[in-house]
Amino acid sequence: MWKQYKKTFSGMQVIIGLVTLGILLWRHAWDLAGVFFITMQIGAVLGALWGARLKNKLDRTTGEVALR
Repeated sequence: MWKQYKKTFSGMQVIIGLVTLGILLWRHAWDLAGVFFITMQIGAVLGALWGARLKNKLDRTTGEVALR
C-alpha cells in the first residue's frame, strides 16, 4: 500500500491543496475547507489501499510475484 501511496503522493497533495485553497477563497469558511481537506486525505489513503489490492489481484492472476 505504501508503495502505491508514495507514487501518487505529490500529485495528490497538490490537488488537495488547490481544492482546499479554492474552497477557502470561495466560501471563506475554515471549517468547510478543513472538512474537504480531511475527506480528501482519507480518500487518498483509501485509494492507495484499493490500488494496491487491485495490483496484487492482477499480479496473482498473471502469475507475477507481487513486491511489498
